[in-house]
Parts: sequence; C-alpha cells; structure tokens
Amino acid sequence: MDWITPDWPAPLNVKAISTTRSGGFSRAPYDSLNLGDHVGDDPAVVAENRECLAKTMAMPRSPAWLNQIHGTEVVTLPLSCVQVPDADASFTDAQGEVCVVMTADCLPVLFCNEEGTQVAAAHAGWRGLVNGVLEQTLSHFDDSSKVMAWLGPAIGPSAFEVGGEVREQFIAHDEGSGIAFTAHNDRWLADIYLLARRRLAAAGITQVYGGDLCTVSEPTRFFSYRRESVTGRQATCIWISSENR
Repeated sequence: MDWITPDWPAPLNVKAISTTRSGGFSRAPYDSLNLGDHVGDDPAVVAENRECLAKTMAMPRSPAWLNQIHGTEVVTLPLSCVQVPDADASFTDAQGEVCVVMTADCLPVLFCNEEGTQVAAAHAGWRGLVNGVLEQTLSHFDDSSKVMAWLGPAIGPSAFEVGGEVREQFIAHDEGSGIAFTAHNDRWLADIYLLARRRLAAAGITQVYGGDLCTVSEPTRFFSYRRESVTGRQATCIWISSENR
C-alpha cells in the first residue's frame, strides 16, 4: 500500500495518513482504493475499501466522513447525530475520533497543536480556500499560535489552470497573493500550495509542512478529477491516539 505519512513534528500520539489510489478493491476507473461513495462506484466495494483503511491503520473507529460542499463549515467530533453532515472540515479534542477529508485535486490540510490534544482536517478547494475554510478550522483551536499544519496531495502549480475571476477573488482578500498566479495564454496557473501558505501565515501559523506533490501528474498514484473527470477519491485522516508511539 502506497500511503503517505506526513513528515512533520507532530506529537507521537497524533496519528495521520493520506492514502493514494493503491491498495483497494475498486475496478476502473475507480481503481483501486476509492474511498468516495458519491462518485458512481459500487457502494459495497467503497464500504470494503473504507473498512480496509480503518483496519490497516488500526484506527480506533471508522473515520467521520463528511458530505463536502466546497464551503467553510467545520464540525466538531464526536458528532451529535448519525447523519453525515454538510461540511468541509472537522475538529476534535477527543481521543479516538478520526477526522477525514476526501480529495482528488483539492487540497487536504491537517492540523494539530503542539501538545497533541487537538487535531483537525480541512478540505480546501479554491472556493473553500478563498472563503476562509482554513481560518474557520483554526478558530476551533485554543491557541492557534501553537498549531502546525501539513499540506497533503493536491493539484500542482503547473496543472491548476483557472480563470481570471478566481485570481481576482484571491487578490481581493490578499493583494500579495498575485505571486501565486502565472499567466498562461488567456488564463492563469495557480499555486494552491502557496495560496494556502499565505492564508496560514496571515493567521499566524509558522509551522507548515508538505505541499510538494501533484495529483494530476502522477496518474498511477493519485486520483485526479481534473485529469480524469470520472475517478475515485483519496482520504487524508488524523486522530488522537492513546498510545505515544
């Protein structure tokens, strides 16, 4: 299984993982570890893939899946209802609750505090990013100055082509964000990693890791909606364990 373990100085009791498309049971075009149950894959196979993820990673319970809508809503785990919430981030300070987001080009961002007592996962497509999903997630931490972030696999700066209206929205919030855009014919190439780093820096986050992968350019490793349209979803998860090892 070609899964990614974040390279960051998180406390030992904080566990995190980002999956690739390898190691599951789905058939093409969802092959093989598709974790999205909303993309047209066989629901029974998706359930098997999700069970495989939880068992392989020795998760204390199944991840708290979200119905992601490219917004800024953040839920706190454990959930107070059994219905899957419309949200794009989850936060917890409870041991054993698994925060998770699904992506296939959008940016997954993991957070934890230095004490290892609070963690979160956020789904940051460009809409969520420009509208403040990262800031909304950080607002749940007791002291954001002691929070670190890890940027998971997302569309790279040479592949993320956007229109001028996207650039204008980012610049309207942060004039300096223009450096994250490169002219490309009559459109722009956007660096979503740099845009996220700027938002995090403005929020006082100085410990930021990851941000060096491209889902579009590695078809055998990652699902990519931009590349394939009909495809599966990776998952990026974080939780607080009772074990410090």
